[in-house]
Amino acid sequence: MIKGKRNKTKTSNVTPFIPEGDFYYTKGVEAFKKRKFDVAIKWIQKAIEDKPYFPLYKCQLSIIYTETGAYHKANQLLTEVLQTGEYVDCYYLAANNYAHLGLLQDAKKYAQMYLDKNPDGDFSDDAVQLLDFIEIEGEEEEEIFALEDEDELIILQETAFYHIENNEWEKAIPFIEEIMENFPDQKLAVHDYAQALFNTGKKEEAMHIEEDLLIDYPNNLHSHLNLALFYYETGDPDYQKHIQIVNNIYPMHEEQKLRIAEVFAKTANYALAYERYQNVSGEQAKRRASYYKWYSITAYQSGNPSKALRLWEEGLKRHPKLSEEEGPWTLNK
Repeated sequence: MIKGKRNKTKTSNVTPFIPEGDFYYTKGVEAFKKRKFDVAIKWIQKAIEDKPYFPLYKCQLSIIYTETGAYHKANQLLTEVLQTGEYVDCYYLAANNYAHLGLLQDAKKYAQMYLDKNPDGDFSDDAVQLLDFIEIEGEEEEEIFALEDEDELIILQETAFYHIENNEWEKAIPFIEEIMENFPDQKLAVHDYAQALFNTGKKEEAMHIEEDLLIDYPNNLHSHLNLALFYYETGDPDYQKHIQIVNNIYPMHEEQKLRIAEVFAKTANYALAYERYQNVSGEQAKRRASYYKWYSITAYQSGNPSKALRLWEEGLKRHPKLSEEEGPWTLNK
């Protein structure tokens, strides 16, 4: 009896180990430094669950998302932090993300806000360099709209892009329609709308949109690209006519280069696609999971399996959702 009582007393003095936010955060940072991004995300998310209003954790998670190219998710977190209180570093982190997205006006705005609020901060040199870069590159997006309208357009474009990139076409349609209605100068939205219609089963309507546009604008690159893909998917041999037209076009804009390469890949023109992918550069492409998917497929089909594997592995690090796919050796669309 005495022995049993002694054991009970000893056990009651043991303090159970209950991990807290700082423990999860430390584990997340360790995983991040080892570039184990999926593991790092899980640890930091647990830290946020423990301390949902602690800004450092959300900022660190946004940095991991930025590193993997998930700029949309990163900016959502930073916006949450700025809505609940002012954590000055968020302004630079947001500026960096917008620069990666090609939204130079917004990048400039947030970088300047960071310098105004903390001119001697940890990111001050980086913010100055970012502003210099924007100055050199030139402001491609002019301030056509009032600030409120510009912010609304950016949110709509980013949200639509997020759904399109994840093949969530039904979810993308309302945002594309709002862009078309409220910002008619954004001509590319019509082509996104045609893609969304085609991928939700309204194939004839999608083709009619692009065919009608070509009557008025016979040199419209995006109409030729969409029709090449639409005709190929529906078994219409006329897709080859549009492929031939596109193959004579060599644009300067990175987004257009990427779109041409992807359409060539999706229509099984792998030699053409491989040449075009080799001329695509910059983070703008790498923020897309589809870039890694179709470039790796193109490399594999072009007789470069080792390059295909390298691309696929890099894509998995930046876009963990790619693990749901079967790899470049399987042509799943």
